[in-house]
Amino acid sequence: MLAAGVQIVTQLRNKMKPKIMPLEDRLMLKKRSLIESVFHILKDMLHIDHSRHRSPQNFFINILAALTAYCLYPNKPTIRIEKHELREFQASENLILAA
Repeated sequence: MLAAGVQIVTQLRNKMKPKIMPLEDRLMLKKRSLIESVFHILKDMLHIDHSRHRSPQNFFINILAALTAYCLYPNKPTIRIEKHELREFQASENLILAA
């Protein structure tokens, strides 16, 4: 998947080897609940879920209709990274690298 340009970012688990994680990935892990709320809106409120489509065209029309409805949705969640959060992460990253 990495050759295709897809990178999976997860928390460090007990049996995983520790690796240095880029700052952007660490910030996104902190905002995971917000990303999950977007999936909740798409699945539950806009009805993107598994259903048996009779044709591929019907599948794509269903997806396009839901994404269009999401664009018109009034209260979309947003990821805001405050300056103090960025400074805290940079400071903690400097401490990790110094250790």
